[in-house]
Amino acid sequence: MPNSVIELIHQHGSVRHYKPDPVSTDLIETIVAAGQRASTSSNLQVYSVVVTTTAEKRTQLMALSGNQAHIGQAPVFLTWCADLSRLERVCEMQGSPHESGHIESFLLAAVDVSLVMQNAALAAESLGLGICYIGGIRNQSQAVIELLNLPRLVFPLCGMTLGWPERPPRIRPRLPLEAVLHWEQYHPDDRAQLLAYDQAMLETGIYRGRQVSGGAATIPQEYGWLEHSARRASKIHRPELRQILLDAGFELK
Repeated sequence: MPNSVIELIHQHGSVRHYKPDPVSTDLIETIVAAGQRASTSSNLQVYSVVVTTTAEKRTQLMALSGNQAHIGQAPVFLTWCADLSRLERVCEMQGSPHESGHIESFLLAAVDVSLVMQNAALAAESLGLGICYIGGIRNQSQAVIELLNLPRLVFPLCGMTLGWPERPPRIRPRLPLEAVLHWEQYHPDDRAQLLAYDQAMLETGIYRGRQVSGGAATIPQEYGWLEHSARRASKIHRPELRQILLDAGFELK
C-alpha cells in the first residue's frame, strides 16, 4: 500500500525556478548525511560532494554546464564526484597496493554516487526543497576539475541544483510499468507501451512547438518522446570523456 515516502517519490519533478532564499548550512549537511545512508558496495563509500554557494563560482559552473540559468539562480550547487582518491590514501596508510585501474572500480564509484545522490534528493524534497540533476557538468569536465581543485582519481559525475522552489515542478509521466518490469526473463516486445507513452508525453505539451519532417513522405510529424529519444541516442555525446578519465587516473582497464 502507498505510504508517505512512496507518495513523496511520485511527486518528484525537476525544479528549474528557485527563490533567492538561502539554504542553511545545517540543512545542506542534513541532506548530505541522509545521502550517506544509501547502500554502498562493501562499505567503501567511494564518493564525495563539493558544495558551491558563492554566486561567482555558481556562475562559472553555469557557464561550464551549458549555461542553464537555474544553476546560477539556485542558491546551492552540488557536484557529486566518483572518488577513488580516498581509497588510495587508505591503501597508503595500510601499506597495501591500490588496484584502481579497472573498469569495475569506476563502475563501483558511479553506482555509489548514483545511490547517494538519489537519497539526498529525496531528503531535500522531504524538507520542501527542490533539486535538478545537471548532467551538463560533464560538458567541460576538465575545466570543472580545475575549478573545484579535484585531485587525481576524483571525477565530477553529476551536478545538482538545490533551493526553495519558486513554483511547483512539472511532474512528467514515466514509461508504463510493463515497459521496464520483466518477469523471469527480458521481453523486448514493448512497441505498444512505447507508442502509448509517446502519446502521453505529447498530451502533456512538453514538446509543444517542436516539429520534425516526416521523412521521405514529408508529412509533418509531432515531436514526441520517441523522436526526442531517437535523436538523442543517434548522436555522440562528450567523446572527450574517456581521455579526461584516463588523465584523472581512471585507467579503465
